[in-house]
Amino acid sequence: MAPASAREHVRVARRLRELPLVRAAFGRGALSYSQVRALTRLDAVEDEQALVELASTSTAAQLERIVRGLRQVTADEAQRAYDERSLGVLYEDDGTMVLRARLPAEDGAVVVRALEVFHDAIARAAVAGEDDRDAEAPRLAVPAEAPDPNVPAEAPTRGARMADALVTLAERALAAGPGSAPGGRVGPYEVVIHVDADRLAGPTAEAAGGQALRGQATVGDDVPVSADTARRISCDSAIVTLVERAGEPLSVGRRTRAIPPAMRRALRSRDRGCRFPGCGRRDGVDAHHIEHWAAGGETRLDNLVELCRHHHRLMHEGGFQVCRTARGILTFHRPDGRLLAQAPRPPCGDPTRPATDNSARGIRITPESPVPRWYGDRLDLGAAVAALLPAVAGER
Repeated sequence: MAPASAREHVRVARRLRELPLVRAAFGRGALSYSQVRALTRLDAVEDEQALVELASTSTAAQLERIVRGLRQVTADEAQRAYDERSLGVLYEDDGTMVLRARLPAEDGAVVVRALEVFHDAIARAAVAGEDDRDAEAPRLAVPAEAPDPNVPAEAPTRGARMADALVTLAERALAAGPGSAPGGRVGPYEVVIHVDADRLAGPTAEAAGGQALRGQATVGDDVPVSADTARRISCDSAIVTLVERAGEPLSVGRRTRAIPPAMRRALRSRDRGCRFPGCGRRDGVDAHHIEHWAAGGETRLDNLVELCRHHHRLMHEGGFQVCRTARGILTFHRPDGRLLAQAPRPPCGDPTRPATDNSARGIRITPESPVPRWYGDRLDLGAAVAALLPAVAGER
């Protein structure tokens, strides 16, 4: 099972503790896992019976649409951008490919900035009548064709140039190869995070009881991100000190790296990938300050640890903690303080146990058990959402 699927199973299992009627229907086979997975995405459920009745008359695909509709009109169901990040690839019948991505604001700013860089380069090359590709790249000789007088000569739209920029970006990345930019933030083009020094050194959202939230820092076109996100990015980035008074800059310091290249090489040689228990990923890793430099932590090897992007995010935005003991051993802790075991081995399961337990409880599950009482009529999404709104608490 892929890690993403495993995390989704764990999420569903934990959520079922709070939904006894859904759990009971799932236990007797009246609801499929896909239906239960959709229902567990709803928080603050007041009328659970209404959800069970809806699920029993809907297919899993219909239930997913209804739940998405409910989440769009219920303020309490705020979507977590990172948990729902995704990139989908779809090939149309005409041979074209459609990309659809959902990214957190700071990651989206990186993508947009990279596309803008190549978009501007392509636009300049178009004006100069030159190709922006590598001078050493082989060029194909294409015979000139007489222009069709019936087809007007139009300049490519911005959307077309952005599509060209995406392809050029991919070509350059493949040409450079993986691992050519340690830390993922080396190069002439950057995404700038604006954050006050006192807020950067302030308490995390976990320590402040959820008070250190959005509005602490901005990325790109003044898109707000949390102070915890700014701390994560500044763990392993270039730092420029800017002194301001009444909003006016007074002095700008030199651009420095939070972690010098020599120390990064030593860190890579020592850790050889993400040190989070059970991970060990080697590509796309960040250097994490155990005690953040903004809070007085020193940039030394004994205060650094390599973490992949996912587990680095858990350290800052997720409330997890990492400590180094006096003997130099790293210990990782959950947000509630519980110690994480070092790469625990999952227990082996018995594939015959579910069937045996169901027989002992008098439960007989057949392929017809989760079949919904649906008559094939078309789903009226608006009516379904309006009918279920009273079953879900929260501001609407």
